[in-house]
Amino acid sequence: MLARLQVQCRDRPGIVAAIARFLADRGANITSSAQHSTDPEGGWFFLRMEAEVAATGGAAGAGAAGGAEADALAALREAFAAEVAEPFAMEWRLAPVGERVPVALLASREDHCLLDLLWRWRRGDLPMDVVAVVSNHELVRRDVEAFGVPFHHVPVPPGGKPEAEARMLELLAGQVRLAVLARYMQILSGDFLERLGAPVINIHHSFLPAFAGADPYARARERGVKIIGATAHYVTEVLDAGPIIEQDVARVTHRDDVAHLTAIGRDIERTVLARAVAWHLDGRVLVHDDRTVVF
Repeated sequence: MLARLQVQCRDRPGIVAAIARFLADRGANITSSAQHSTDPEGGWFFLRMEAEVAATGGAAGAGAAGGAEADALAALREAFAAEVAEPFAMEWRLAPVGERVPVALLASREDHCLLDLLWRWRRGDLPMDVVAVVSNHELVRRDVEAFGVPFHHVPVPPGGKPEAEARMLELLAGQVRLAVLARYMQILSGDFLERLGAPVINIHHSFLPAFAGADPYARARERGVKIIGATAHYVTEVLDAGPIIEQDVARVTHRDDVAHLTAIGRDIERTVLARAVAWHLDGRVLVHDDRTVVF
């Protein structure tokens, strides 16, 4: 079984050695490893590692093999917590590589990011199970249902955000481990984010921190910028200010009107969001304060 370890803690000598020794003593073989330190003198240390872990015991058969792997991973977690994580005061996660993550996609009128994610999911490029698409408009229902995914229309009328968020929590809380705002043009409250109990990734159609908020392409045109971009980030209570996962840009000129900027931007938005979601699912993103380390 291939397992993935993510670690962050205060940097000090011996962290990598302790992890490697722990795994070697249990017959695990490290197949990949990446690490980063903000400062070796009292900074923060980040690590992403994959290792082959042997499952032991159990009867023959696929179900028994799966149970043996789960038991082996549980035992490894318990030992790692006591022997390595606690002495180094680590934040950490150990999970099987390739586990499918239940995900909800949220969208509004624009469909390019939503349909791109659904297409990548159907092709098997994203290790996730799309358990629901939620939209405050009906426009994308037919396209979503063509993928065989449940579609939920949750309108957000003026003054109706609390009721809409309550309905979305009924649908999603405890059911998903990630939510993706695929051009969902509603601001989510801090209460919703806390009660959802899962990280939320958003795509913003500008190169943040430039042009946060509404109508970034129009404001970019007014400002006469020479590049436009898109930003995928984790959602916090502060609008368009969460930890950035991925960004990309394209060059533009004075000849490009808002419609052309928007068309160029759609391609950037799709690819940036897809990369961010893929990296999150692959355990490549570690969040610390308002920043990310992406391996």
